[in-house]
Parts: sequence; C-alpha cells; structure tokens
Amino acid sequence: MSFDTQAINKQRQDLDELTDIWVFGYGSLIYKVDFDYLESQYGYIHGYARRFWQGSHDHRGTPESPGRVLTLSPKKDEKCFGRVFKVTHDVFDHLDHREKNGYLRELIDVELTSGEHIQALVYIAAPENAAYLGAADEHAIAQHIFNAKGPSGRNRDYVYQLAAALRKHQQVDPHVFAIEAALRQLEQIHQIY
Repeated sequence: MSFDTQAINKQRQDLDELTDIWVFGYGSLIYKVDFDYLESQYGYIHGYARRFWQGSHDHRGTPESPGRVLTLSPKKDEKCFGRVFKVTHDVFDHLDHREKNGYLRELIDVELTSGEHIQALVYIAAPENAAYLGAADEHAIAQHIFNAKGPSGRNRDYVYQLAAALRKHQQVDPHVFAIEAALRQLEQIHQIY
C-alpha cells in the first residue's frame, strides 16, 4: 500500500511567500543529491530524531515487501544533523514525487553550522500515513532492512551510505549506527551459511 501525498504537498505552503526556499534533508540527501540547487550548507534541526520507521514501497522496497526508510520523530533535547539546499520553485515537482510515499512538507527552523538560523521545508512521514511501519527494536528493523530491496537498490545500502556520510561529518547517530552494526552481523551470519 502506498499513500501518495503529492497533491496534498502542493497545497501545504505558498512557496511564493518565501523569499528564499530551503529544503532540509536528513537521509540520503546528505550524500546523494538528484536535483539542481543554488546553494548547500549543513545544519541541525532541534527537537527531532531520525528513525527507520517509515515504509518504502517505491524506492527501497516494493508494495509487497516494503523496505524501511527514515522519518523524523519528535524527541525533546535531541538534534538531527542534515543538509540544507537553497532551491527554486521548479524543484518541487521532483521532490514531491520523490517523497510521495507518505511524506508531508513542514516548515521548520534549521540552525546552520555557522550558527545562523533559517526556515526550511522538510519532508516528514507522520504515524498517521498509510506507509508508516512504526517503532521496533533495532535488531528487528535491521532484519527487515536486510531482506528488502526495491527500484533504488538494496535497503541495507541506504543505511551503510548514510552511516558513512554521518561519520564523514563527525556526526553520531546511535539509532543509525546500531542498525548498521546489526546489519553487519547479519551479513557475517549469512556468509557463514
């Protein structure tokens, strides 16, 4: 099952009211960008943590066997590292399609690594969406991810690339790193048998 949010997202914000349009990415956009942008910086959003709680029926899984991808979960006293992109209006046809499986655009405060604050749009998949898989222990999430693949490739590669990108930027994310470690263990077990 998928939940196509493209039409909803087109109605959520009046992009013409924004002087500068920024988009905050907290997953694959940290290491892989598939759209044109005017400028890029790194920063943090406060009060959120990234979690592998969203189903992916269209990128890292299939409708019959969804993968697990990131969303943001409200967490007091947490901050989430990511990359912000200054963009033009025309990029949203692509981004809304890319994030159509349950994600809604929200306007949120981002603290840039320079200390400056900006407003940026971020895609968040809330628990109410039809593709939401929810919380599970990290070993169960890793097992799910280990077996999933879709048009964008193996689900586990998404985790490995994100973990590597976070380390490159000297960022620690216990959730991502725990799932990465559990996936490495699964790979070793499967190589033995």
